[in-house]
Amino acid sequence: MAKKEKIQMLFDGISADYDKLNHLLSMNVDKGWRRRAVRRLCNEKRAMSYLDVACGTGDFAFAIADRADRLPESQGSVVVGLDLSEGMLNVAKKKLEKHTWDNVKVMLRQGDCEALPFEDDSFDRISVGFGVRNFEHLEIGLSEMLRVLKPGGRLVILELSVPSNRLIGLIYGWYFTRILPFIGGKISGDRPAYEYLPASVLKFPKPEVFVPMLEHTGYRNVVHKALSLGICRMYIAEK
Repeated sequence: MAKKEKIQMLFDGISADYDKLNHLLSMNVDKGWRRRAVRRLCNEKRAMSYLDVACGTGDFAFAIADRADRLPESQGSVVVGLDLSEGMLNVAKKKLEKHTWDNVKVMLRQGDCEALPFEDDSFDRISVGFGVRNFEHLEIGLSEMLRVLKPGGRLVILELSVPSNRLIGLIYGWYFTRILPFIGGKISGDRPAYEYLPASVLKFPKPEVFVPMLEHTGYRNVVHKALSLGICRMYIAEK
């Protein structure tokens, strides 16, 4: 079975408990990471088109819509959330029913990040929150996002990482590989899914590899920022 199919099945299986576990296991720090990323995305007072790739249960897409909605000049903005997992999207759709925005339209659709169903130069901003490590072919996914990003547009990626500090890294590694799978497995009933999470983070390219990869793909002005001592990293790039 291809990685893409395994990922789809994995997230379909844990979608019901995903939000609860995500906030619990990160001790809600993930909300602060998203707020910082959203400020980098909604940085112009004008109507813009946003694409949130691997949107999951919609938290990142809705946070973008919340901030854009507070800018009167953003009337007519559109936020599109796209994810491979139908289960995750079903959760997002239920949450979307409880949200309203005056200046922003939010849409959710199922799709493949490696074959985005959009025309070239479609979006002013593209975000990915904790999803690029799940791409089956990372460089293809990055190229697809570049294709649908407008010239001068911005990509913002949030991804979990391993702290650079050795001591903090050891403590984090113990929690990440031992405690997290245990708690996640107990609550969700799917321990392998929460064993995949730390394994996928450990396998993901480090900043010194990922930044050149973005540049090689064709992105400009690539910037990397370590958040929470490097537990999370934010990558900002432009077309």
